[in-house]
Amino acid sequence: MSGRDYDARWERLEAEGHNPHGEADFVDSLLGGSGRVLDAGCGTGRMAVELARRGFDVAGVDIDTEMISGARAKAPELAWHQLDLTVFDLGEAFDAVVMAGNVLLFTGPGTESAVVARCAAHLSPGGALVAGFQLRAGGYTLDRYDSDCAAAGLALSERYSTWERGPWSGGDYAVSVHRPI
Repeated sequence: MSGRDYDARWERLEAEGHNPHGEADFVDSLLGGSGRVLDAGCGTGRMAVELARRGFDVAGVDIDTEMISGARAKAPELAWHQLDLTVFDLGEAFDAVVMAGNVLLFTGPGTESAVVARCAAHLSPGGALVAGFQLRAGGYTLDRYDSDCAAAGLALSERYSTWERGPWSGGDYAVSVHRPI
């Protein structure tokens, strides 16, 4: 999906009455209204721009040229980095590193553990790694994700079925919060 198509999808959903900022609402409430956030796999910057509008100190990372260009066009004052999530190192720590929008499903097969490890390496003490993604038969599973997080020194803190904190009881989508052990 192109950056323009991605943005148009969210604009259409908002016009239909859906909240396009569920991920930002989640992070805002998780961090109590302030903090440093890394939007890992930021795409065109939808979540990062909204968090910055709310007063958060944000940065975004994405490997896709078109997506990063779209993010930079929306908010040139924010820190946007065109980097590979499997090897990136910003030399900074964040209160939350967020992978919204199925980021782990868009990374190359077998690279998920490297992405989780690099994201975990950017957490402040007590920070939170937050990821929301679809669960599909034969795809990246929650068991694998939890195992990759454990290997990166993180433990599951919270899990939901939606960004609105719907209770987790299984299903095809999960939002997980992991914190340093």
